[in-house]
Amino acid sequence: MASADNESTEIRCQERSKGGLAYEVILADPVTDTPPKRPTSPKSTSAENIEEKLKAAEERRMSLEANKMAALAAKMSKIEEASRKKDEQANTFILQTREALEQKMETHVEKREAYINDLKAKLKDHLESVEKTRLSLEQQTNEVKSAVEEKLKTAAAQRDENIKKMLERLREHEDHVERVRNGMQEKITQLESQIQQKLDLAQQRREEMEREQLEKLRNHERRAEMVRQNKERLSSQSEEQHTASSG
Repeated sequence: MASADNESTEIRCQERSKGGLAYEVILADPVTDTPPKRPTSPKSTSAENIEEKLKAAEERRMSLEANKMAALAAKMSKIEEASRKKDEQANTFILQTREALEQKMETHVEKREAYINDLKAKLKDHLESVEKTRLSLEQQTNEVKSAVEEKLKTAAAQRDENIKKMLERLREHEDHVERVRNGMQEKITQLESQIQQKLDLAQQRREEMEREQLEKLRNHERRAEMVRQNKERLSSQSEEQHTASSG
């Protein structure tokens, strides 16, 4: 456009960044660089209008930039809040799982100790019963011996025959006592073996439970680590986008 001093003015518009415009004003030399004259108009843009448009464009660019920064900050805030909640949930789950595992272990130990105590009580009762039977057999043996001795004193005529019979009965009785004692000892050995097998089985089950619970905890911690890495990657990407937009 031409001004009142007949100087040629050229206005160039260039888009500098998204949402903003930059204007370049070139004053041409009337002698060496005079563009074709255009008809003047009372509504032509003056230098003041151009300056105002430049300021308005800059303000719009700054406003858009501020809106972008605000939106990015809000997005980062939401991501951080979601990550914080996930971390809190993960920590709560780990704590609850650990407490539940400890409670299960305590309950298992209490049940195992009660079971062992019950087996010991049963074994004690059985041994007491065996001891009573042994004492009773010994008492019977002593009574038989006393009877034999008494009969030997009072039955002189049939002493030899009676002694032979009584000794035979005594041997048979002692053999019976020995068989009973051996049978009881075998039962006691079997019972002790069964108790030990049950104790070993209970120990194996407890160790399997511990391994399963520990594996669950490790899996959960690995998932928590993946969530944390994803959070750091999103944060890094957001920072790179912010740096790129600022540049």
